[in-house]
Amino acid sequence: MAMRTKPPFRADHVGSLIRPPKLAALRAAYKRKEISKAVLKETQDAAIRDVVKLQEDVGLKSITDGEFQRDWFHVDFLQEIENITVVPPSMTLRFHTHDHDIDVVAPGLRVDGKLKRTHPIFVDHFKTLKPFVHETPKMTLPSPSTVHFRGGRKAINEQAYPDLAEFYADLARVYREEIADLAEAGCRYLQLDEVNLAFLCDPKLRDQVRNIGENPETLPKTYASLINAAIGSRPSDMVVCMHLCRGNFRGAWLAEGGYDPVAEVLFNEVAVDGFFLEYDSPRAGSFEPLRFVPKGKTIVLGLVTTKLGKLETKDELKRRIEEASRYIPIEQLAISPQCGFASAIEQNVVQVEDQIAKLRLVVEVAQEVWG
Repeated sequence: MAMRTKPPFRADHVGSLIRPPKLAALRAAYKRKEISKAVLKETQDAAIRDVVKLQEDVGLKSITDGEFQRDWFHVDFLQEIENITVVPPSMTLRFHTHDHDIDVVAPGLRVDGKLKRTHPIFVDHFKTLKPFVHETPKMTLPSPSTVHFRGGRKAINEQAYPDLAEFYADLARVYREEIADLAEAGCRYLQLDEVNLAFLCDPKLRDQVRNIGENPETLPKTYASLINAAIGSRPSDMVVCMHLCRGNFRGAWLAEGGYDPVAEVLFNEVAVDGFFLEYDSPRAGSFEPLRFVPKGKTIVLGLVTTKLGKLETKDELKRRIEEASRYIPIEQLAISPQCGFASAIEQNVVQVEDQIAKLRLVVEVAQEVWG
């Protein structure tokens, strides 16, 4: 076996990294109109340059901007689509940590009219990142399913979209347009952050889906079709992966449950090149669903937690990789942290030194297993 020369790499990561406190403070000041965009950009670009160096210094080949140019992994992108409105929270989400629960009041989304992309959204984010990177720059986008999952049919204007098929078609077109511009800017590694298919693995959240009038049995196929339409016109040399997340907020998670309810559709009907799967704790279930992964697709095992600062051991990680290889050839496997280190501007409980140690551990284990 050998280390991979194209993404997803044997040692990879999900994308978001801990923001410097100064950057978080300046972004807040910019929102209050206390500083200019030029002042924010100067500090932000310097922070991105530093975080690129951090990633390359630990040996990563997949390099992101740490998501330093946004506050939330999803809202900053989706709110720029015409006729999507960010609405005040209508429900409290109960996230779980290893020793207590956190009630999170998260913003919602509403579709008020026909969806349009009137301007490039994250293309400038990629153009800012690319010149700093010597390895492979990676861009992350929220999965299009997020626009539907948060509110279902009730959150989508019925006059604009009497037929939901038209809604899905317009949403996919918006993504195709953005991906085309990202490709023109040089992006060849794209990741969709997909929380909703992972949420459909949790019996409690499946009940919540029924409560908003949706069918958790049919949604995986609906979302697979949406995602395929969204990425369908990408260049042949662009690698697209999907990260499945059970929620990530200040070291807490929302959903639990193995991949079994969605595995067959996920691995065989979603036309991406690889999957980043959370596997850092028993809440993710067993490796058995990996038996459905077809040849040619890579599974990046998220074995290193971003929820706790405690560092895993190499022996522990190698044992887990070997366990996974009982269900899928080890040539189709890779390793990463289980999620980003800061999916929102509010940081996780891990410290920067923990983050560096965990990224370095991922690289070293990959070299010892595959290299």
